[in-house]
Amino acid sequence: MRLWKIVPLWLLAASCLIMAEDKKPADYPLRISIFGRSQTTFYRFHEVDEAKGDGRANLFDGNGVHGVDFNYDCSQKLRASFGYETYPARWKKPGKELVVLFPVFGKTGSYWTCNLNTDVKDFTYFRRRDGELASEPEAQYVDWMTRHNYDPVHGKDTPTQAAPPPAAPSAPSAH
Repeated sequence: MRLWKIVPLWLLAASCLIMAEDKKPADYPLRISIFGRSQTTFYRFHEVDEAKGDGRANLFDGNGVHGVDFNYDCSQKLRASFGYETYPARWKKPGKELVVLFPVFGKTGSYWTCNLNTDVKDFTYFRRRDGELASEPEAQYVDWMTRHNYDPVHGKDTPTQAAPPPAAPSAPSAH
């Protein structure tokens, strides 16, 4: 019987399907904003072969936001987010390993994935006015998100100007 020839081909095809990363943004329910990273890039024949490094980010999960320290070993250079830009992400191993979907620059609708080994924090990161990275409690960041109508998980990708606080009632004038 020729079954012994078909079984290895079937196993090979099945393993390729399992190893292939899905690259549809809709399948990545989380959003990550990468503040900064340090990396070492390795080249082969003048082409990027691999990039390794670490960094800091905020992870938005629809219920809140968490600071994340991460390290990675990817096939391409990792780019920090620009402004309030976020990248789609999903957990591969909850709390430990995150798969992030990055756009292929110059190719609309094309993506590549990178796994980040994560250390999820109980605070968030933010940039101070002087550009320095600082941390604050998650509740304080969520309050800022609410005041500025910012929620990248639900398509609110750009913060709005916060409404001024209501004026204090004035004391009645004495006539």
